[in-house]
Amino acid sequence: MEVSIHFQNSSTLLKPRIKIAEAKRNGALFQLYQHDDKFGISLDGKELMNSNATASEYLLGKIGVEKIIKTNPARVLIGGLGLGFTLKSVLENTSNLVHVIVAEIIPEIIDWNRSYLTQLNGFLLNEPRVQVEQANVADLMFNTKNETYDSILLDLDNGPIPMTNNNNDFLYSVSGIKKIKSLLQDKGRLVIWSAGSDYNFENRLNFSSIKFKKIPARIHENAKRARHMLYVFDKIRS
Repeated sequence: MEVSIHFQNSSTLLKPRIKIAEAKRNGALFQLYQHDDKFGISLDGKELMNSNATASEYLLGKIGVEKIIKTNPARVLIGGLGLGFTLKSVLENTSNLVHVIVAEIIPEIIDWNRSYLTQLNGFLLNEPRVQVEQANVADLMFNTKNETYDSILLDLDNGPIPMTNNNNDFLYSVSGIKKIKSLLQDKGRLVIWSAGSDYNFENRLNFSSIKFKKIPARIHENAKRARHMLYVFDKIRS
């Protein structure tokens, strides 16, 4: 366990940030940190997520399942586990009839949730409604029958502009979006989390007449402005 001490200024000592665990994948270093009662995951020293800034993940989960009728059985696919806040939001906004599949490609992140993060959201992985798959969500989706899911929520590698994995490019192509929508039930919904507006992504969609909505998302509830963006696609049978 590694402790790093950060100074606010030359005279004020802040509480230490503790490195709890780390994992390497494709040359990238992921680290799990704790600072006071907050947790964070960084990539090559740059923070990816923090348990103190989760409003956009909550919104992703809430918007993703708001069309699901709670008295009906439903299947939801979440791409990316992270610190588990999207999963938490989905479970809070659905009934016990929902079945949630969470796909996470990095096995250590699943392990961290089950061990170090049990008091955060890790306990949710043991919910009867939840199925955790250590897998690339693209592989999982494209080996699934059409009209399988009521909702698909993707929070992968910073969104359409990747930080580490260019293999996700197809998911954000016109063909990829059409393929993902084919996996949805009638009136199903796809929501994609993005670090911000991606105008190249939007131009591709507009050029191909793919309808979508943009919903700005704050990093935390008291933020003055929205930093992130949610792209929402609804499947309506013509």
